[in-house]
Amino acid sequence: MTALRFAVHKTQETLQIYWELVRVIVPVTIVTEVMFRTGLFEAASPALAPVMGLFGLPPELGLAWLTGMLVGVWAAIPMIFALVPAASMSVADITVFSALLLFAHGLPIEQKIIQKAGPGFVVTTLIRVAGGILYAMMLHHLLATTGWLSEALDPAWIPMAASADWVGFLTGLMEALIFMLVILIVLAWGLEILKLSGLMALLMKILAPSLRLAGIEGKAGQFTTVGLLLGISYGGGLLIREAQSGEVSSRQVLISCVFMGFAHSVVEDTLIVIAVGADVFGVLVGRIIFAVAATALIACLVRSVPDETFFAWAFRRAHCRGAAGR
Repeated sequence: MTALRFAVHKTQETLQIYWELVRVIVPVTIVTEVMFRTGLFEAASPALAPVMGLFGLPPELGLAWLTGMLVGVWAAIPMIFALVPAASMSVADITVFSALLLFAHGLPIEQKIIQKAGPGFVVTTLIRVAGGILYAMMLHHLLATTGWLSEALDPAWIPMAASADWVGFLTGLMEALIFMLVILIVLAWGLEILKLSGLMALLMKILAPSLRLAGIEGKAGQFTTVGLLLGISYGGGLLIREAQSGEVSSRQVLISCVFMGFAHSVVEDTLIVIAVGADVFGVLVGRIIFAVAATALIACLVRSVPDETFFAWAFRRAHCRGAAGR
């Protein structure tokens, strides 16, 4: 294959991935925005208020958690200080809430992207939300018992919620889609450059021990790394192609998606919550340790499940060209 044909082929593959993402992101984003603007979020939020007590958090933050799960981190963060004054919270409070938010946010979009790679929407969503709840509860009890991070919250950044009309919303959506296309093209070519230069092999060598502990092996590690660093929209988007090609086994796809659900976009998202006062060890170090340990346990279970059960409950067989694999 000549260099020109390779470039055309690579670009076509990237555009196919982008189209798969657009087909998910646009309708889900519009429906979610309609729900938000019509007050459906506020109507559902009282049911989550008692749940906040499990984490020692103010009940008002239930609405911010719901917004984060359905819309995303950027939508939830401005609501925190609109609902609860910063002076009434501790560093432990914002760290525990941030942990909840980082595990499960933007679920309609991100989980639909994961579903495109084959794993079931419901099972991966439940695993992701349950992982966030479990980690936040563990973190809350650790901080409450030890007294760590009990000092008053003094955030470096208190964001203000932006109010935009539908024209502003649709303009922002178009800008986000254009930005995503640029990122995907850069990622696709960047991965090829990293492979050719040997830097990908070096990066994978550094991360391989942790990924192996989590049950992630072979080619799945490359896209798990992209998801870990940049987010599910990019890591999951690239994984769709590999899953549909059959080069990565169905079980490895599921395990990789579980890990990305627990730990993804650790650069951008972590910096956001640190800016509002969260502790880096609680939202980054502890989160990654939990992700590796929890994914390892789930990987053992996934490998032990018969193919019939696996494809019936956890993975759509139509997305698999090869065997279930390890």
